[in-house]
Amino acid sequence: MLSGLPARIAVTALAVTGLLAAAPSARTAPRVPAAASATAADPSSSGVTVKMPAAVADRLGTDRKALVDAVTADVLSRARDTGGLAPATAAGRLAAEGRKVVVDVRSASRDWARGVAYVEASRARHGAPEGWLYLAHRENGRWVSGLEGDREFAAHVAGSPLVGAAERQSMTAYAERAAAPRTPEAHGAQVSPAGAQANTNGLLLPWMPDHYMTLTGGPHAHDSATGHWSALDFAGGNASGLVRSSREGTATSMCGAGGGWTRVIHPGGFSTDYYHMRNATYYNGTAISRSALLGSIGTDTCAGGYATGPHVHWSLRTYDANYNGQYTWLNGRTIGGWAWWNGSSQYSGCGTRLGVTACPGTAIYNRAG
Repeated sequence: MLSGLPARIAVTALAVTGLLAAAPSARTAPRVPAAASATAADPSSSGVTVKMPAAVADRLGTDRKALVDAVTADVLSRARDTGGLAPATAAGRLAAEGRKVVVDVRSASRDWARGVAYVEASRARHGAPEGWLYLAHRENGRWVSGLEGDREFAAHVAGSPLVGAAERQSMTAYAERAAAPRTPEAHGAQVSPAGAQANTNGLLLPWMPDHYMTLTGGPHAHDSATGHWSALDFAGGNASGLVRSSREGTATSMCGAGGGWTRVIHPGGFSTDYYHMRNATYYNGTAISRSALLGSIGTDTCAGGYATGPHVHWSLRTYDANYNGQYTWLNGRTIGGWAWWNGSSQYSGCGTRLGVTACPGTAIYNRAG
C-alpha cells in the first residue's frame, strides 16, 4: 500500500543527457515538461537515473543539473566498487554491469535540497545496494553535497530547513557519530564479542513483539559479500509476514513509492535497513513509532540484488566512532532480546537467549525485554 503518499511526490524522470533509463512515474503523476529538463551533458551525470517531482524541478530550474552532478560525484566517490575512479569511468563500470546510479531529489527550498541516492546491487547474485540520504547546500554558487557519513552531512543536518525539529533530534546524534574521528581499530578489524556489547537502545527484530518469524540467515554482510556482518534474514511465522520498525525514528523509502527498501534512523545514532519488502508504505523523512508497519516480506529488488523467496533482509547501521563504514557488526549485540553471534561463515551464525540457541531454520520470538 502507498498510504501517506502525497499527490505531488510521485516521481518522474528528469531527462538528463546520457541517463541509463527513465525512472517510472506514478500513474496519476504529471510528467515533467520538456522545458524543465536539463539538456547539458557532463561526465558525472552520464549514466545516472534521476528522479524528481515536477514541482522540485521547477523550483531548481537549470541549477538542478549542477545539484545532480554534485550528489553523483559524492556517491561515486563513496561507493564500494567505484571509490577512487573518475566519475565517468565509475559510471561506465557500473553501467557495464547493468547497475544504475540513482539520484532522487525529494525536496528543495531556496539554497537547500534533500533526497536519496543509491548504487544498485548486481542482479546476478544475492546482495544489497548501497544507499544514502543526502542534504545539499548551495554555497558561493556551487552545490556542496553531504551523504550520510560525511562531515558535510553532519553540518547540513544542523542548519537545513528541510530537516524538521523531531527528525533533527534523531539525526543529530547520528550525524555527530558520523563526524567523530575513527579509531585505528575501526579500519577493517572485527570487534571482539566483549567490545561489541554497546547498547542498541532497545532495538527489536523487524516484526511485532511476542510474535515469531523463522531465522533464514544468520549474521552476514549487507551485500552478502564483504564488510561487517550486519544483516539477518527472516521469513514466515505468525506475524502475518508484516515487517515493522525495530524502534521509533524517522523513516525513508529509499527506492521511492512502491519500492521495498526502507531506512529508519533511530534516536541515539543507530539506523536499520529493511529490503525485499512488498506492499511497502511510503515514507519520506516521516516520524514513525516503534513497530510501525513498513511492508510485508517479499522478493522486491527495486535497487538490485536477488531474492530466492519472500523474506526481509534486515541490517544494522551506525557511524559510531568505533566502527568504520555504514554497517556495523551484529556480533555480541542484543536485538529483540537475542544476542547475535557470527558463525564460521556468513549466514551460519545464531542467536542466544536465556540459555537457548537459535540457528538458521529456527522460529524465534521477538522480545522487548
